[in-house]
Amino acid sequence: MDLGLKGKGALVTGASSGLGAACALALAAEGAEVVINSRNREKLASCARKILDATGHKVKVVVGDLVNPHDVERIYAESVQALSQSRVDILVSNTGGPVAGYFLDLPADKWEESYHLILKSAVDLTRAVLPAMIEQKWGRLIYITSVAVLQPLDDLLLSNTFRAGLTGFCKTVSNTYARHGITANTVCPGYTATERLKELSASRAKQQGISPEEVLANFAKLTPAGRVGEPEELAALVAFLAGERAAYLTGTAFPVDGGAHKGLF
Repeated sequence: MDLGLKGKGALVTGASSGLGAACALALAAEGAEVVINSRNREKLASCARKILDATGHKVKVVVGDLVNPHDVERIYAESVQALSQSRVDILVSNTGGPVAGYFLDLPADKWEESYHLILKSAVDLTRAVLPAMIEQKWGRLIYITSVAVLQPLDDLLLSNTFRAGLTGFCKTVSNTYARHGITANTVCPGYTATERLKELSASRAKQQGISPEEVLANFAKLTPAGRVGEPEELAALVAFLAGERAAYLTGTAFPVDGGAHKGLF
């Protein structure tokens, strides 16, 4: 299936590993011209080499911290300069998760940091990419959130709060700009084999007095599929949503969780 991504310019944030790296690889494999971003230059360079080896496509690297609003502006500007058509057609807004914890365990500075990381960075990037999308009457806004948006987890309060806010933002933007040929969707990963899941496993293992391996096994048991997901499985959906064939899909939160979310919607 040709997704119609050849020649499209894509910016993927949080792309040095995990979900972001898998999304960048999937888009590059479909012929998109990809810029990847994270804070770590060495990890980004390693990701770029892996994508080149796997697809034959070079990706551009832009280092920057999404918590810093000035860095967000620079990330966008450098991405536009790196893309041959000087525009971002596809934005995949992805970040690492904030620290786990319960309300009284989370100091005020963690709330401020998480707001900038998850919500404000996505808003600022959207503000940057939208004018060119409107002008060309085509664009894809894809925000990677969490299945905890649909079914909150008690020890992921910061993620629950700001990713839910991002979901509301996405839905509103989708309503406003659909007439310009722009789609906006969120993708909600469940338990997926990433560094983030290892961190969460270690945190819960400490609380429960068991090993991280036992926590990971319990995550698999909570999923009807009987296992945790792979980043490539989520990335396949992101690539589809970025393509021409997904033009009528907008304003939707797509869980990729092996059936773990119990709600009807």
